[in-house]
Amino acid sequence: MATRTLNQNAGNQNAGGPRTAVLVGPYTAGKTTLFESLLHMSGAIPRKGAVAAGTSVGDNGPEARARQTTIEPNIAHTTYLGDHWTLIDAPGSVELTQDAQACAMIADIVILVTEGDPDRAVSLAPWLRFLDAQHIPHAIFVNKMDKTSHRLRDVLAAFQLVSPKKLVLREVPLREGDQVVGYVDLVSERAWRFRPNQKSDLVELPDAAVPREREARQELLEAIADYDDAILEQLLEDRVPATADIYAQLAKDVAEETLVPVFFGSAENSNGVRRLWKALRHETPDVSRAAKRLSVPDSTDPGSGSGASFSATVFKTLHQPHAGKLSLARLWHGKASEGMSIGGRRLAGLYRMFGGELQKASEAVAGDVIALARLDELLTGQRIGLDGKGIETAGWPLAPQPTYTLAMQPADRKDEVKLTAGLHKLIDEDPSLSISHDGDTGQLLLHGQGDIHLAIAVERMKSRFNVAVVTAPPRVGYKETIRKPVRQHARHKRQTGGHGQFGDVHIEVRPQPRGAGYAFENKVVGGAIPKNYIPAVDLGIRDALSKGPLGFPVVDVAVALVDGTYHAVDSSDQAFRTTGWLAMQEALPKCDPVLLEPILELKIQIPNGFTAKVHGIVSGRRGQIVGLAARDGWPGWDEMSCRMPASETLDLATELRSATLGVGTFTTRFDHLQEVTGKLADRIVEERKRAIAA
Repeated sequence: MATRTLNQNAGNQNAGGPRTAVLVGPYTAGKTTLFESLLHMSGAIPRKGAVAAGTSVGDNGPEARARQTTIEPNIAHTTYLGDHWTLIDAPGSVELTQDAQACAMIADIVILVTEGDPDRAVSLAPWLRFLDAQHIPHAIFVNKMDKTSHRLRDVLAAFQLVSPKKLVLREVPLREGDQVVGYVDLVSERAWRFRPNQKSDLVELPDAAVPREREARQELLEAIADYDDAILEQLLEDRVPATADIYAQLAKDVAEETLVPVFFGSAENSNGVRRLWKALRHETPDVSRAAKRLSVPDSTDPGSGSGASFSATVFKTLHQPHAGKLSLARLWHGKASEGMSIGGRRLAGLYRMFGGELQKASEAVAGDVIALARLDELLTGQRIGLDGKGIETAGWPLAPQPTYTLAMQPADRKDEVKLTAGLHKLIDEDPSLSISHDGDTGQLLLHGQGDIHLAIAVERMKSRFNVAVVTAPPRVGYKETIRKPVRQHARHKRQTGGHGQFGDVHIEVRPQPRGAGYAFENKVVGGAIPKNYIPAVDLGIRDALSKGPLGFPVVDVAVALVDGTYHAVDSSDQAFRTTGWLAMQEALPKCDPVLLEPILELKIQIPNGFTAKVHGIVSGRRGQIVGLAARDGWPGWDEMSCRMPASETLDLATELRSATLGVGTFTTRFDHLQEVTGKLADRIVEERKRAIAA
């Protein structure tokens, strides 16, 4: 990541300080193109870059360039008409939602970018509900209007069905045939004709557009009148509210999140982008409202306990090869300066970001988005003051439960320590990643939100931490148990010169109810085996249960030690442990062993238009549906409860998202172990043998 010095112009900041707008939305909606267009329109870049050509400000990392998609937040600072702004282009993939939500949390306004297709309205539902739940002001930008044949009113109606808040058009399109050639602003009632990548031309409002403009304007006025008695009174008296009053009330409605304005255009041609900039400039609230939303104490209040005049929230963590740990944060109160003391430690560096470029900053003020260098203890989602203590932000989005897992190991075994260190840094950057160690299979497991998510993590291990990784699907935690009781005798005798080894045991083995686990009972009487050797027999039996005749750990077995003999000289703990192991090894094949597979309980959340399709997916994966109900608080959505073998869930996330426009989600928990027989069991056992042989 390149570094340069930023020349600040403090006089270009509005009275409320720098503001932050975050672009979110579904994959392929055109967020990065809009990001480029906004930067170009504000003069931050001399020409728009292109993702496909590798010339964009954002998506500049090797992983993003290879995929031609946003995989981590793109951040840039700019000014528009004298106001200072931070623009953040957030990832659109559902597998990278954690980063996008974290960016939205520190925004003054979120721009939800989407295509003008009513059939894709469902893909907006998770975002609209998240923004509503977090009380984040937001607007919708309907992109690619030059490439759609759908009427904007139909698009709006479809979007309204998935929005908890009232959506209002701020403009209506001018059309020539089916093509959108401009727009009419519904407040000023002025018409503009688009010119690709140039300023739009002010034109006369065509007579044919007047009826639709008046209808839409009346709908807008009635919507804002619900929250302004003065405007309502004027409408009831058939008086036209003053333009200034309409703009003022719209700004208030956006800030208070009572209405969601809808704009449209073409980011590729910069159509409608200048109009969007002006709306952002006049209607985006200042930093104080976002700080209040996140319950950030006012540092000017002596009783706030906020740690003097500095307060910032970390929304993203990065580990750079040369810069070390960077905590990307929004500054709420006070100032930050290079070399200042935080928690008794000198701040190693203060930066702003412009795409892939770090810009050294001598000072930052409330509202700025900054990068704080080498505050190693600070975590994403924490607020920090001058005391240096990280305080968890209430309501910060929790990492979702993993839906996809890979087993991994370093290509070079010498890199095991580097791999572990690199994984912990990746998890520090992205809390929706996690790792675990499977005690049954011995595999190191990386968990995340999908195959793309984990592929990006593996690529970063190589590019950032120079660790090549070999991955494979995780082995399922199959078990085995027994179906009939057996009595077994075993004797271990070895003479090697001096003290030998001797042990002799009789055991009874019987099956236990499912889930009961392992039980050991001592029934030896008369001192046939000294009491001090009994625990060693138990340990030997446990050793044998780690791998049964089918190749898997054995569960739900009860063993009773009923008799045996010992030698006064040659018997020992180790001898009886070995004897217990031999007895169990010989007994298990006679106990009618059977394979068990883990069954998970799933809760699948989907729009009800996809329920029938998901029913087929579950059935095709040997799943059993046990319940279907309306999803609480989500009109038009279902929650399906089912049980499914763990082996069938390994790539379920990919198929589910493909079938539901990316919005289907699920959670899992272990439910029970279930017998597997027939050809499927034979195949699993053979695969296990081949894996062990390899």
